[in-house]
Amino acid sequence: LCSDISPLLKDPAAFRTLIDLLEDHLRASFPKIDFIAGGCLDSRGFLIGPPLAQRLGIGFVLIRKKGKLPGPTESVSYALEYGKAELEIQSDAVEPGQKVVIVDDLLATGGTMWAACELMKRLRAEVLECLVIIELKLLKGSEKLKSIPFYSLLQYD
Repeated sequence: LCSDISPLLKDPAAFRTLIDLLEDHLRASFPKIDFIAGGCLDSRGFLIGPPLAQRLGIGFVLIRKKGKLPGPTESVSYALEYGKAELEIQSDAVEPGQKVVIVDDLLATGGTMWAACELMKRLRAEVLECLVIIELKLLKGSEKLKSIPFYSLLQYD
């Protein structure tokens, strides 16, 4: 089961519309956001976060696979469908209490998004929402996020 945003990335008007929709949703939902976070949740997710942050006039915080970020980091291990993985964030990426939206292109089983939320929790940031373009509902990934608000533009069963 695989969904792909590559066609959106190839079409400048479609990509602009995607960023417009995400921007409109966030502006309507949250009066104050300090950062958009993402990056390595998936390499395609990295293509969404920075333009969205730029539109909102806020910064973008990288979350990467272990060993990809310089300086002191916080890390968390998590289970994948096919094994284990580890994500990291720079220890000084956000201040306690700052408001963050975590962005990715796709939510499948939810392990990676859960790990990103756990990193923010360790830094004592407030996760306002996890935001994705596509949710594969059959895999029930949003259930892993428990009480963290979650929004997807498209859902597939």
